[in-house]
Amino acid sequence: MSPIILAIESSCDETSASVIRNGKVLNNIIATQVIHRKYGGVVPELASRAHQQNIVATVHVALDDSGTAKTDLNAVAFTRGPGLMGSLLVGVSYAKGLSLGLNIPLIEVNHMQAHVLAHFIDDPKPTFPFLCLTVSGGHTQIVLVRDYLDMEVIGQTQDDAVGEAFDKAAKIMGLPYPGGPMIDQYAQMGNPKAYKFPDTSMPGLDFSFSGIKTAFLYFLRKETANNPSFVEENRNDICASLQQTLINMLLTRLQEASLQTGIKTIAIAGGVSANTGLRKSLLTVGEALGWNIFIPAFQYCTDNAAMIAMAAHYKFLKGEFCSLDVVPLARMPL
Repeated sequence: MSPIILAIESSCDETSASVIRNGKVLNNIIATQVIHRKYGGVVPELASRAHQQNIVATVHVALDDSGTAKTDLNAVAFTRGPGLMGSLLVGVSYAKGLSLGLNIPLIEVNHMQAHVLAHFIDDPKPTFPFLCLTVSGGHTQIVLVRDYLDMEVIGQTQDDAVGEAFDKAAKIMGLPYPGGPMIDQYAQMGNPKAYKFPDTSMPGLDFSFSGIKTAFLYFLRKETANNPSFVEENRNDICASLQQTLINMLLTRLQEASLQTGIKTIAIAGGVSANTGLRKSLLTVGEALGWNIFIPAFQYCTDNAAMIAMAAHYKFLKGEFCSLDVVPLARMPL
């Protein structure tokens, strides 16, 4: 059977829909919520309301753009978690309604598993087994991927995610939300060795980013006390130094994971995988260590329904459907 699946993503502040036919993603429609910029971060209640406003139109565009009628669908998939409960609830409820109304199977998808499977949307695609560094605003994990639906987290942050560290540092500097991409932009014009920040990683393959946020805050307080214009005058170097420190923390643990497992096929996924500094550093390290590197297209790094569709395709082939009494999960292990 060549399944046609509609996928819905609503885990945070992006309302997205995608249609996949026989394993080929046909589109990736995203409605971005800009209202959060004035608050310096995602406001859960506002995100939920925006999803309610956007989801019907987003799904209709995805269906029309792909030339798919609702009656053509063989299943509907949705992000069950992890994510913001109110945002997830909108997507889950809409998907359940379609499933019931069309009498087609319902497929729940783990958001983080989908980030990994974004690598199978376009060529080139990694071969199994491979290691995937999943980095976002809410997660930092090293995942051992044995098969499409067989994954194991072998290292993860014990507190904050690296994306949170980027965004919080940007906020401390007075940069607009979302701050992570702004740091990346300024870092490209700065000296990554201008300032030294501590590596606060945990033993083994785990990460910790709460300490570097605190160190960064104290650093700026000290420097601006002596020179109120310090950030403005040295923004490029500050961003470059902080970004390189965070990247080194990520790649040091990734190198250790590769050494422990013997795996040299390496991928990255998640919103922070769009960071140009991380991409360049990964390619440099990979070339030196003989790694086979896989980096997703920019549109598949941030939250999107195409990755949900790809995960749903493999779950459909294995007959992994869920019942209509399914509920969203704010925390959902891989």
